Amino acid sequence: MEELIKACGIFVYPLALCSVFGLFITIERLIALRAEKIIPTHLQNEIIENNVLPPGEAKSAVGRILLFHEQRHPDAEQIKAFAKMEAIGMERGLYILEIVIAVAPLIGLLGTSIGLVQVFSHVAPETGLPEAHAFASGVALLLATTVVGLTIAIPAVIFNAYLNRRIDKLIALLNVIVERIITIDETNRNGHIL
Repeated sequence: MEELIKACGIFVYPLALCSVFGLFITIERLIALRAEKIIPTHLQNEIIENNVLPPGEAKSAVGRILLFHEQRHPDAEQIKAFAKMEAIGMERGLYILEIVIAVAPLIGLLGTSIGLVQVFSHVAPETGLPEAHAFASGVALLLATTVVGLTIAIPAVIFNAYLNRRIDKLIALLNVIVERIITIDETNRNGHIL
């Protein structure tokens, strides 16, 4: 592994930066998208099973929606708009992961191109073949940067797909809960019991 990193030359720095950003965003989003941070089970159950809304709390997305409802007494469209803001917050930072997915292989490709230039720019005039040292270091650079770039991008693609799927599920469930909040609110305002 150390040989691979050394072979990347100057490209090791942007590749390492991509790796750090990708890892940080992945871990941060995995923590932030836990059920208790978005839709705690106890709030979900209370909203679905009861005809009275539970008190809001600032610890979760649903709790903040309930808190917004308590404090502002919004209409249905305002509740949906606030819920959409909470849903957008779930996607925070994912664009950085998408940049890592695009940039890491491109840095690897740039290393490949520079490695090829290095190989073919040191051709011995008498033989017409690349010099042995230039050939070895050029090939090492082109292979190492490609491997490291792909090694960073492939897990980032997998986690990006997982996180996007998780967000889609959470948003769908959040929409159901918001509709239930609106129904309970309208029913309570009209004095009807479900």
